[in-house]
Amino acid sequence: MYALYTAVALIGLVTVWLPLALLRWLTRGVPLNARARLGGAAPSDAGRPSGWLHAVSVGEAIAAAPLVEGLRRLHPELPLVMTTVTTTGAQIVRERFAGLVTHRFFPLDFPSVARRVATSINPAFLICMETELWPNILRALASRGVPVMIANGRISDRSYRRYRLVRRFLTSVLADVRVFAMQSDEDARRIIALGAEPERVVVTGNMKLDAPVADPAGSVDLWRRLLGLRPGQRVWIAGSTHAGEEEPVLEAHRAALAAFPELVLVIAPRHPERTGEVLALLARRGWPSVRRSELPAAVTSASGPVPPVVVLDTVGELAMLYAIADVVFVGGSLVPVGGHNVLEAAQRRKPVLVGPHTANFREAASLLESAGAALVVRDASELSRELWRLLVDPDLRQKLGDAGYEAVASRHGAVLETLDLVGQYLYPGARS
Repeated sequence: MYALYTAVALIGLVTVWLPLALLRWLTRGVPLNARARLGGAAPSDAGRPSGWLHAVSVGEAIAAAPLVEGLRRLHPELPLVMTTVTTTGAQIVRERFAGLVTHRFFPLDFPSVARRVATSINPAFLICMETELWPNILRALASRGVPVMIANGRISDRSYRRYRLVRRFLTSVLADVRVFAMQSDEDARRIIALGAEPERVVVTGNMKLDAPVADPAGSVDLWRRLLGLRPGQRVWIAGSTHAGEEEPVLEAHRAALAAFPELVLVIAPRHPERTGEVLALLARRGWPSVRRSELPAAVTSASGPVPPVVVLDTVGELAMLYAIADVVFVGGSLVPVGGHNVLEAAQRRKPVLVGPHTANFREAASLLESAGAALVVRDASELSRELWRLLVDPDLRQKLGDAGYEAVASRHGAVLETLDLVGQYLYPGARS
């Protein structure tokens, strides 16, 4: 089965990944990082054993922050390497973890590449954030006796359906994982149903609930100045939007402008490469707009107010921008994508609007809904109605915001439990 998997992966590399990577390189200058992805990066820390953490992209890298801090506190002598798949994830790692971890791109999952990377990193252990399963990487590490943890593990409805199709093969892959630290009872049940040994599965909760809000003092005033906002000017944010969501967001914004003519909407596409697509949509609909990267210079030079729509074309700023919002809509939920992180807004005491498609963040969305901190909207009409209701009622906004903050605070503890598992299963003595 491993040979078949590797053959399929090679076909996918040649027919899908490589053409798309070349297209991004030719059209947008996105580097291929081919040498790093083939395991050709220099050995980590002169060949000393390292702690290896893997985070696919931005969200996983940010969620890993308290884990990185805990490992550095408990074992300052252990070099840490963090790998990402995406370039945006790499940017976050390099900016937020400078001096704490060394960044590398995650290698292509082929046997020879896996062996080369395992030799280069020389990991004492591997911690994969959420449920990242790379059969050849796991097999190469198992052959070296390197323990592996799935941390903050979750299995979405879509992933579960796909995994069940290859359960027989997946059982052998899961056998190479020492411990599964899952977010919820349902995630634990699913990983066991897929073949993980029950005694290796632990429910730790969601580490994103533990992530500290490290917005610096005065950040609200700073961000308002950076966006060119006037004192008291209202703002709402549509975060992590996907194709098909900007239109209902704009309909809701148009309706809200009738009552709040100075209201500003910040649209943050989930994938920054969609910025041009979103700007083109705004132009077709006749909406004046500006890129976040052009502010505040664009407003200063024009000597006029900020346009009614700002498009966030930068990486790593969305969570901090939530602090200036009156209302937050979290995207990926009006279309069947599965939703995105609703906790970042709740941690900043903001009322949350979310669509019905939240399978990827089922536990977090359910937590906020049950606490009365999030309102579910199913279409443009409901989004418009709830946005207006929140904008006109400051007491309601505060009620929802406080409820969300308290609900998140009540679920802290996942990071400490995960660090304890690291000490128990991966790196003796690493307990908190």
